[in-house]
Amino acid sequence: MNIFEEKLSWFKQNEKPETVLLVADNPDRIKLVIAWTNCSMYQSTSLSELKGKSENDVWDWLWENVNYSATELKEKSDTPSEIVLENRIKPLIGNRIIYPDGTINSYVQRYLRERVLKLFEIKPKNTNKKDM
Repeated sequence: MNIFEEKLSWFKQNEKPETVLLVADNPDRIKLVIAWTNCSMYQSTSLSELKGKSENDVWDWLWENVNYSATELKEKSDTPSEIVLENRIKPLIGNRIIYPDGTINSYVQRYLRERVLKLFEIKPKNTNKKDM
C-alpha cells in the first residue's frame, strides 16, 4: 500500500453517517455522486510533498494528487456548466462524501442503494377478491 492509499484508507475507516444528510433529497448532489463513481480518476505519478499533518492538510493533499476530467463528470452528472460543477462538487469534497479514488462514503452508498431498492419494490397484489 502506498502513502496515498494509506492516507485515504484512514478517512474511509473514520466516516461519519451525518454526511448522508447533505445528499438526501438533493437530486443534483445525488446525480453528481453517482456520476463520480463512473468517472476515471488518476493518481498523480509523482506525489507532491505532504506539508502538514492535520486531518485537513492530509485531505487537501489527497485531492492535490488526483486528476479527473471535469468535462466527463459534467456530462455524466448532467451539470449545465463547469462553473456549476465546481460549486456543486466543493461540498461533496469538503464533507468527505466523494473520495479522490472515485469511490464514495459508505453511508452515502448504502443510502443510495436503499433508495434504488425502494424504487424497484414490488407492491403486493390485492388477493382479497370477492367470490363470484
